[in-house]
Amino acid sequence: MLSLQKAASILGAFSADQPEWGVRALAAHLSVPRATAHAYLAGLTGAGFLRRTPAGKYRLSWHIAEMGAQLTSALPWFPDARALITRLAMDVQAVAFLCILEGEEVVCAIRERHPDADIDLPLDIYLPATATASGKILYAHADLQPQTFAALTDSSITTADEWRTEVARVRRRGYAYSIEEWIPGQCTLGVPYRHAGGVVAAIGVQMSAGRYLREERSIRERVLATVREAEGLN
Repeated sequence: MLSLQKAASILGAFSADQPEWGVRALAAHLSVPRATAHAYLAGLTGAGFLRRTPAGKYRLSWHIAEMGAQLTSALPWFPDARALITRLAMDVQAVAFLCILEGEEVVCAIRERHPDADIDLPLDIYLPATATASGKILYAHADLQPQTFAALTDSSITTADEWRTEVARVRRRGYAYSIEEWIPGQCTLGVPYRHAGGVVAAIGVQMSAGRYLREERSIRERVLATVREAEGLN
């Protein structure tokens, strides 16, 4: 899993603002040794996920776009959810996200950042289930039990009793939050995204702890209203 996370973090570094990377710059960006960055870039290129430019830098290959098209065509709700993420990022002026379950893994499938958001766009693709709003929502609605607890900060849930209490709260309230449980100084608020009568994803926003605690009620009401309105149109 560690190797998958490293590969995912490298792929996640490519964006519209940064469409290509050299080995040295990417290693500095991800705070990894140059040899590690080079090994993963070479491996991802060999697997068809990246291509090397004539200048010796790396770009995403069209194979990625092809795989994305295959994935979204299999998920009829995905285009509407993508539009909703853009709307949330703009409305709340934060980082907005959509997460899904792959087995027991919480995967961040989409993130968008408002230019005025007070945190940077996270690079993680696989998220800790017990320390994130998305993980709490997806596990609660799938009735999954965590095998381990990620003690990432002093606020992280670390016992089964704490987890049961939190899951009951999420089910009762219809939303979840993570206050500095995953990343110090940051908070996330998430709500279930439903399609065809079931919860298919968790959608929400991520921002600094200071802003979230100041504006918690208004942010929560805005996110809940926006998601429910979008679900009502589907």
